[in-house]
Amino acid sequence: MTRPLIMLAPMAGFTDRTFRSLCARFGCDYSFTEMVSAKGLYYSSTKTSDLLRLSPDEKSVSVQLFGSDPLILGKITEQLCALYGDTLKGIDLNAGCPAPKITSNGDGSALMQHPSLLKDILTAMVKSSTLPISIKLRKGWDEQHVNCVELAKIAEDCGVSQVTIHGRTRTQFYGGAADWDCIAQVKSALSIPVIANGDVKDAASALALIEHTHCDGIMIGRGSLGNPWIFSEIKAALYAIPYTSPTEHQRLELAYRHAQSVIADKGEHGIIELRKHIPFYIQGMKNAAALRQAANSARGLLDLRRILLDSYDGKTYNK
Repeated sequence: MTRPLIMLAPMAGFTDRTFRSLCARFGCDYSFTEMVSAKGLYYSSTKTSDLLRLSPDEKSVSVQLFGSDPLILGKITEQLCALYGDTLKGIDLNAGCPAPKITSNGDGSALMQHPSLLKDILTAMVKSSTLPISIKLRKGWDEQHVNCVELAKIAEDCGVSQVTIHGRTRTQFYGGAADWDCIAQVKSALSIPVIANGDVKDAASALALIEHTHCDGIMIGRGSLGNPWIFSEIKAALYAIPYTSPTEHQRLELAYRHAQSVIADKGEHGIIELRKHIPFYIQGMKNAAALRQAANSARGLLDLRRILLDSYDGKTYNK
């Protein structure tokens, strides 16, 4: 068996090009944009198109689309291939997002309730594309409707190149334990690559998932937040090379470097976006709550530097 790919999952509000590049430097093999509305692109939304921005050093990234109209998804697939065909590795269809604002429109994991519609969408995308088309699915809508194997087979028959399975139902959202058995069943049923997703938080869980499912790759989502070192840790385990966990000081230094990159890319208002990331970097540290509160009130990059780099001394965080 070849070494599995270690991928970064698409996460709305987190996996912008700064974070994708950061993970790539720590060993991530492949990543995806935040999920992009096909309808938003179709109607020329500037906010939507901003999600397609790639860094010059990104070599292995796919755009992830969401939507439920075969005609629009086919058209946007064709446009993306024409505009970005030289820089993208592929186009992915999100059929797994559980967020109510997505599923209420029939998108994301709601597509798993409509196999014939999903078939029409994938057929349109594959027909319109010069790039590989992939799909991300969940175990099913709920425990009474577990149909990931059926839908994965439909995807393969449509010409999809790769299937990712998140081992939870839509009704689970991100709670409970991921079902790795269903991922193994999909892997056994398909001849195309299958990527496993769910409950990878360190090298031990990554190796266990690979062993359990015999998958062709693993996709890491929440386990990477505040911890891009997870890719290095997993690679070290796969290749039997030494690995040393980051110190608290290194975690804080990287949080600041992350902030520098975001602000360089998006301007000073980018510091607001860091409020989502910083709690993950400092999770478990002494005085983490006070540090988080101080960081959230930072007025700029210099202020954030003072807060983060002073924090290692265990000081009290007062403004």
